[in-house]
Amino acid sequence: MAPQREWFEKDYYKTLGVPEGASQKDITNAYRKLARENHPDTNPNNAAAEERFKAVAAAYDVLGDEEKRKEYDEVRSMGPVGGFGGGGPGGFRFNTGDVNFGEGGLGDILGQMFGRGAGGAGRRGGGFGGASGVQPRRGEDLSAELTLDFEDAARGITTTLHLTTDAQCGTCGGNGAKPGTSPIVCPQCGGRGVIDDNQGFFAMSSPCPRCQGAGVVIEHPCPTCRGSGIERRPREVKVRIPAGVSDGQRIRLKGRGGPGRNGGPNGDLFVECHIAPHRLFGRDGINLTVRVPITFAEAALGATIQVPTLDNQVSLRLKPGTQNGSRHRVKGKGLDSGKHHGDLIVTVDVVVPSELSDAERAAVEQLAEATTTSPRAYLGS
Repeated sequence: MAPQREWFEKDYYKTLGVPEGASQKDITNAYRKLARENHPDTNPNNAAAEERFKAVAAAYDVLGDEEKRKEYDEVRSMGPVGGFGGGGPGGFRFNTGDVNFGEGGLGDILGQMFGRGAGGAGRRGGGFGGASGVQPRRGEDLSAELTLDFEDAARGITTTLHLTTDAQCGTCGGNGAKPGTSPIVCPQCGGRGVIDDNQGFFAMSSPCPRCQGAGVVIEHPCPTCRGSGIERRPREVKVRIPAGVSDGQRIRLKGRGGPGRNGGPNGDLFVECHIAPHRLFGRDGINLTVRVPITFAEAALGATIQVPTLDNQVSLRLKPGTQNGSRHRVKGKGLDSGKHHGDLIVTVDVVVPSELSDAERAAVEQLAEATTTSPRAYLGS
């Protein structure tokens, strides 16, 4: 591949936070860690994180490939060189094989940069040369929806999702070739993924039409995936839903999304939870809510009543003169979020009977005769 201007301007080792002598494994681990931390799905509407994600990906594109890394190190060892850029498929570079600037002069410098000696002897493929190989590509992030019973969402549950998604082909193991065969190095570009068109002092490069820039071709495609390495099939994914999950909350399952390509990591699976309503309870954050009817006598005289929780019933003491619609808190009987335990908020509704027995009517009439104040006195009536 041709040299990139960024190679002279950017320190990719610093971008990934690794020393120049780091192993390929350390570089890959650093890239995956930074990519997870700065992925747009993890940092929605965060422009700085998105730019950081792009910079990390650009750095790994070079350092993650041993051949590119070697070429990058050669260029960086020469220090800043202005005026030389371009490159990649469709770009241009200087072809030093046709021009001699003198022994030990600019010709030698450019020859080292572009993989040629001053006399024009070049490495395989010219330019920076060498097989570029196919770069690993992270799998796509996938989304799924899950409807939960109210009590399962409150307590937490491990369940199974049934999905139909892309997965690594089970016949070819993901390499796209028919069993018993393997992809071969592209004979047209020699595995570089680009071809050159020498035009004197300049050399134009473009994606290889035979392999479409992949560097390899599949002569005998897999009959199952037809050479893609990916097949669509049903699969089951176990997911642990934490206690207290809220309606609309997304649960991230790392590495359970679309399959990576060319050895790249799998994407993530995001599960959006929907919670069915409960016949008795509602939710206010990690607090449970419930409405409980009481009689006029219980409200006026006070009483100890039984109220439901998700597990059992508990006693609630009402003071004399309890008002209709008043709220009462039962500590610790809400949802357990793992860090905090919510409460049960009880709203009481004073029920007025639509029919009275003779004894009830007589008692109410006695109460009416004994009442000396009016609740409407403040209205002037």
